[in-house]
Amino acid sequence: MWRSPKRTVLVGLTILLVGTAGAAAGTDRPNVIFILADDLGYGDLGSYGQRVIRTPSLDRMAAEGIRFTHFYAGATVCAPSRSVLMTGQHTGRTHVRGNARGTAQSLREEDVTVAEVLKSAGYATGLFGKWGLGEVGMEGHPLSQGFDAFYGYLNQVHAHNYYPEFLWRGLEKVSLRNTVERTPRPYGGFEGGWATERYEYSHDLIMQEALAWVEEQKDAPFFLYLALTIPHANNEATRAVGDGAEVPEYGVYDAEDWPNPDKGQAAMITRMDRDVGTLLRRLGELGIAEKTLVMFSSDNGPHNESNHDLLRFNPSGNLRGIKRDLYDGGIRVPFLAWWPGTIQPGQVSDHIGYFGDLMATVAELVDVEAPLNIDSISFAPTLRGRAGDQRTHDYLYWEFYEAGSSQAVRLRQWKGVRRPMLTGRLELYDVLRDEGERYDVARNHPEVVEEIAEIMEEAHVPHPNWSPPGR
Repeated sequence: MWRSPKRTVLVGLTILLVGTAGAAAGTDRPNVIFILADDLGYGDLGSYGQRVIRTPSLDRMAAEGIRFTHFYAGATVCAPSRSVLMTGQHTGRTHVRGNARGTAQSLREEDVTVAEVLKSAGYATGLFGKWGLGEVGMEGHPLSQGFDAFYGYLNQVHAHNYYPEFLWRGLEKVSLRNTVERTPRPYGGFEGGWATERYEYSHDLIMQEALAWVEEQKDAPFFLYLALTIPHANNEATRAVGDGAEVPEYGVYDAEDWPNPDKGQAAMITRMDRDVGTLLRRLGELGIAEKTLVMFSSDNGPHNESNHDLLRFNPSGNLRGIKRDLYDGGIRVPFLAWWPGTIQPGQVSDHIGYFGDLMATVAELVDVEAPLNIDSISFAPTLRGRAGDQRTHDYLYWEFYEAGSSQAVRLRQWKGVRRPMLTGRLELYDVLRDEGERYDVARNHPEVVEEIAEIMEEAHVPHPNWSPPGR
């Protein structure tokens, strides 16, 4: 079994030395940057059909790289999606399967992350933005999960507020000049809130730190996990003042005859787009663009939590549902890959993949073994233009524990959705002919329904923290 350095010092040291030597000798091991937006919908980018919000930098990234049309998040809400991304295990097996509190939302010492795998290959590893998988004193803290550097939010409720009183740098709490009005939470724990005095916008600080870190690492292989909070709503601000779209200015949308939450939602996405463009330009200025694979995606489907108008922006595009749905609007996400000199421009891929595939992909790219016991297929052949060598999944699987629970499976052209988990009636959709999952064809294909039901039973591994209703 693959072991990370933190678990077996001798084995880990051997892997580290071998990986470092290989990284130094190899010329085709890229730097890896994974940019993760928060609650950005499949239809929120111009390259995916958005007609109102301006995203020129990401649209250019799509034009210069690969735009994936059938790529899926790890889950339909934040924490489990990020757990899938980091561990390469789907939500039927990863440790964090829902938004929760305490150790239920913390990775464990035995969990192996993408950062640990890349660190074993001699990569510097940095996380900037929102973690959500373990806090100070927990086994899941990013510095205990393979990251050398961290700046941002540990707690996802804390991350609601774009003008917080502090952020974390490693284990250090860094005070900011903002003043926050807090709201009591019925279950206790960390309080959310909204700023009454706004001086320092967290997204801007996170981008500054990430860009500075990239410059420091330019001469050595590095992995940057840039987990942005945009365009997640400040839920506490929405409840208190009716507007959860926190942004310093509305920019090009200031003159629009829209409610402020709509202006804020659009401005947040365009601000993020601007900063992605800045990062890509910086890679060119540093002379490392051709050595760097950049991926961009979102942790789940779009939200409706900042009091903005979904009809104005149509963030799910033609897909059904939003965040907290297991229909494709809740889990199919934009996914872009950019690697000048390796990825040929202007590609559109219908490869069916998901967040869990990052693990096998980076392991192949840096020539180390991936951990055992993962649900991950490398899409490196697609990135390198070798579509004929690209393996495909037998199926993709999701489970969700809110709103009575649900399960979903993507099996070839079929999509099965069951509510509640394991016991509900199984709906079936042909998502190639019916992208919006409008027509349930379960009666017409009983053999496919049976196959998907068996997958749902097989893929769900019982966990003491996550119990389906009635089990």
